[in-house]
Amino acid sequence: MSDPKELRLGFAGRDQVEKLKDYPDDAPQPWGLDTGLEVVGKDHPRVDGVAKVTGAARYSYDVRFPGMLYARFLRSPHASAKVVKVDLAKAKALKGVLYTESREGTTVRYAGQEVAGVAAESEEILDDALALIDVEYEVAPCVVEVEAAMRPDAPQVLADGGNVRGGGRGRNRGDVEAAHKEAEVVLEREYRTQVQTHSCLETHGSVSKWEDGKLTCWASTQSTFAFRMSMAGAMGVSAADVTVITEHMGGGFGSKFQVDAWDVFAAKAARATGRACRYLLDRREEHLIGGNRPDSIQKCKFSVMKDGTLMGAEVEAYGTAGVAQGGAGVVNPAIYRFKAESSDQATVLTHAGWGRAFRAPAHPQGVFALEGMLDELAEAIGMDPLDLRKKNDPHPVRQAQYDIGAREIGWQRRKKSGSDAGPVKRGLGVASAKWGHSVRPMAGYGTLCRIEKDGSVLVANGTQDLGTGTRTLFAVLAAEELGLQPGDIQVRLGHTSDPMGPPSGGSQTAPSIAPVARHAAWLAKRRLLDAVAAAVGGDAKQMDLKGGKVVGAPKDLTFKQACSLLPDTLETGGEARNEFFSLPRYVGEVAGVQFAEVEVDTETGAVRVVQVVARQDRGRVVNTLATRSQITGGVIQGLSYALFENRILDPRGGNMVNADLLNYKIAGAMDMPEIVSIPFDVSQGGTTTGVSSLGEPPTVPTAGAIGNAVANALGVRVRSLPITPDKVLAALGAL
Repeated sequence: MSDPKELRLGFAGRDQVEKLKDYPDDAPQPWGLDTGLEVVGKDHPRVDGVAKVTGAARYSYDVRFPGMLYARFLRSPHASAKVVKVDLAKAKALKGVLYTESREGTTVRYAGQEVAGVAAESEEILDDALALIDVEYEVAPCVVEVEAAMRPDAPQVLADGGNVRGGGRGRNRGDVEAAHKEAEVVLEREYRTQVQTHSCLETHGSVSKWEDGKLTCWASTQSTFAFRMSMAGAMGVSAADVTVITEHMGGGFGSKFQVDAWDVFAAKAARATGRACRYLLDRREEHLIGGNRPDSIQKCKFSVMKDGTLMGAEVEAYGTAGVAQGGAGVVNPAIYRFKAESSDQATVLTHAGWGRAFRAPAHPQGVFALEGMLDELAEAIGMDPLDLRKKNDPHPVRQAQYDIGAREIGWQRRKKSGSDAGPVKRGLGVASAKWGHSVRPMAGYGTLCRIEKDGSVLVANGTQDLGTGTRTLFAVLAAEELGLQPGDIQVRLGHTSDPMGPPSGGSQTAPSIAPVARHAAWLAKRRLLDAVAAAVGGDAKQMDLKGGKVVGAPKDLTFKQACSLLPDTLETGGEARNEFFSLPRYVGEVAGVQFAEVEVDTETGAVRVVQVVARQDRGRVVNTLATRSQITGGVIQGLSYALFENRILDPRGGNMVNADLLNYKIAGAMDMPEIVSIPFDVSQGGTTTGVSSLGEPPTVPTAGAIGNAVANALGVRVRSLPITPDKVLAALGAL
């Protein structure tokens, strides 16, 4: 048995022991590399899987009430205009229209901005009412493209300050000009990435219902508690008078944190009419105003010595988050050790919908350019691109992942770029991922664990499950402490009437709530064993729960028999205690490496991804099945970003011309490669569970790996996303 005052961190062959200072005895022992666990780290099907595949799971989109109203905004077809007049008379006169609002006098800054709102008894009446609204616009010039918006004579998106706003993720370290002068090879290249819309399967929105002055919102949100606070402020009531319910959710990817105008409109209509009101965006609205990943133009100047030592990395980057004044930064340079770095970044305002946080904000676009530059440097000095990375990557986990991934993909098969014979050529590429641990405990985070005398167990928390498997995480953690299986645990999530939990952003949900959930179950175990000791004798401190039984007691007892000895229902509340979140940490970030193999038809320009091998660290792996699923999902989204997705705006009027799922291309079943998702279990420490971030990092390197594989196949490089057939053919024509 390991020393309770020590914590072993790392992974096999790269481990270290840290002393635990002032860790309390009345708390669960932190899990380390040598901790023997019965349930954690195994494959477990999702506890809500059956409910989802049978349609029993209730999403906000599914919520209906008798007499419910349906709401929608009339949205501007112009990207830049003054709303001179809104005439609602004919719409109000339509039978079944019960509530309206006007935005007369407002300035429109993007196509899709609301100009009037209607709530009606049916969606058919709502459609008719919106068609009856007369709006007079004073249309003004618009600009929707980054480079056009940067011109001195460009239309101004906001009244002052110009269209180019500084800031972003710029950084400076060392003398980059001196590093370039010292280097033996210096390359200057420009990389571009596109605007990607979130395209959530369940669109944004909520259903609001008032009873006795109290509001309940069934919201598709990534932050139930923040939604409650914001809605309370918008409606002028106490947060105690607002309940938010998010039992199941169809994706958010960073776009569903805030209360939006449509949520407030539905709540106001519900209060004014005394009826429940529903506003869930339609698919066109979702594309226009539901959020997007900003684009980027990255002008890169990188340098290297002929032995592979990276010298200087200099990046000038700018992109647009629409009318948002920030958010278009990129993570470039990063990951690799350069002698000197500099990055100058800016956000450019355009007449387009707001950019919002999108799975690993700034990382996929920055890493696409960064990894492309690494391959170009390797090509210039005649070095294997994998060797260049291994020489300059200080992260111990990625160093191990490079070797494992290379063996799995068969990196030794990689040929000289462009040397594959025939019109259909194959290539191999590699790229890396980085992400912080994103452990953000807050005072007030808690978890309820309730054990009934019949042996039933409930774990409850008010956080939401976006579809990432958070319910199963709670079940696995409780099962580990109680000696049960996840299927024995009932989990209730997404009700703000339960203890407070974290928002789902920055991949912080599991790392931040896992120690709290474990604590609740651990406390319940100790109290249950105290009841056993009181009833049958023995020392409760020498007892434990394993395999559905009490071990170490004077007589054999099953878990259910032990529960029958309870005087009443047992209920505990886990807490976010500081000592649970201040343990030694192995390394400062999680790491991942992906390898891609592609097939490119040089006659048609079509790119097909054959295989992706993804090796990803997430700290301690709680559920290996869910972890592989998360990694696979990140790869799929990264592949779609690399090859297909692209928001296209009409430069004349600012409207999105492909605002549907027919013309906005997303990777489908026929586009899927073989995806080999390999969790890399690392004892990262930091908390009592060692769980770290997973949701975002697997999508970071995919586009970079695919882009490098395409360049290896062709012998020429496509430096802009998405990598479409026309770009491939254009690159080949430049030979």
